[in-house]
Amino acid sequence: MSAQNIAIIGAGPAGLIAAERLAQAGHRVTIYERMASPARKFLLAGRGGLNLTHSEPLDAVLGRYREAKGWLEPAIRAFPPQALRDWADGLGAETFVGSSGRIFPRAMKASPLLRAWLRRLEGLGVRLASGRLWTGWDAAGALTFRLASSETETVHPAAALLALGGASWPRLGSDGGWVPLLAAREIAISPLRPANAGFTVAWSQTMRARFAGTPLKRIEARFGDEEVAGEAMIDADGIEGGLVYALSAPLREAVLRDGAATLRLDLRPDLSTEALAARLTKRRKGETLSNHLRKAAGLSPVAVALLREVAGAAMPAEPGALALLIKDAPLRLAAPMPIARAISTAGGIAHGELDAGFMLKRLPGVFVAGEMLDWEAPTGGYLLQASLATGVAAAAGLEAWLARA
Repeated sequence: MSAQNIAIIGAGPAGLIAAERLAQAGHRVTIYERMASPARKFLLAGRGGLNLTHSEPLDAVLGRYREAKGWLEPAIRAFPPQALRDWADGLGAETFVGSSGRIFPRAMKASPLLRAWLRRLEGLGVRLASGRLWTGWDAAGALTFRLASSETETVHPAAALLALGGASWPRLGSDGGWVPLLAAREIAISPLRPANAGFTVAWSQTMRARFAGTPLKRIEARFGDEEVAGEAMIDADGIEGGLVYALSAPLREAVLRDGAATLRLDLRPDLSTEALAARLTKRRKGETLSNHLRKAAGLSPVAVALLREVAGAAMPAEPGALALLIKDAPLRLAAPMPIARAISTAGGIAHGELDAGFMLKRLPGVFVAGEMLDWEAPTGGYLLQASLATGVAAAAGLEAWLARA
């Protein structure tokens, strides 16, 4: 097969790895990016430690994608966590497994890996055209881009691959602006919604003023049949953090369905209700309830404040009832935080719009990868794993389509 001109729109992880695969196959690849530099969200996400993927068994990894597991499975099995690790190692970003089972590069940052990746792409002849906002197609079927000068640029590649991301962190480039462009072509798109997001809570003014930015450590949360251990963070508007993000998908759907959701918090998961009640039986005369909870139950000031919030004026004093509240504090969540504050995006292009090679059935020669597709996953490496795997799969689908065309 002769070399073809390929356009990739979006310079995030899915677009970059697709470009790498297609350039390695001998094609002439140009990446079109609206921002001044590539992979801004990738860089920001990696500032605190770039979580590449997860070390748990592959079947467990696949289960993290919930309803999308069935159709994502072939792509992830073709580019599983070990393949991702081998790829990162090949870029000089040697990986290791953290205590949580998450996999990181030893540098714990995205920037060294990205620099090595861009050098590899440059060596493969991949061209990066930044400052180009994709605006759809013209009457002749050419891709159109708006430049910073407000001029329009048109390109007519042999095939195109869209990797424009979702709508979270829009200041970094992914703002969902592609939705109306594809909807106009009758592509079915599930509404974009916040994923791995916090939720609003009607805190009292005291809670907002004193405890915003304070973590709740070593707790457990339950919703429905799911239970998660970890930490949460009190926000002036509600609650967020890894423990909340892990349950955000079912919580969000419950809020959409019922108007609210109740998250059950265990503030001392290391103690049974009986052991906790026994500790609470001996309260010194004149001791405030807050001091009693801190000393006897080992609760932090923010945990005590949260108990008062959920109990209202009816904070129980009887040890058994108080222990039950500590072990099963009902926190009412009103709504997900705005999508601009979410870590990732749910919704996107419906799976039914794609063929097995990640090509849009209604737009032959146009392929899609990454967070534009209708899947979601918790944090822990699963987001990057699926973004890269679908980028690899879409590149393979595009190359196969060119071979047939």
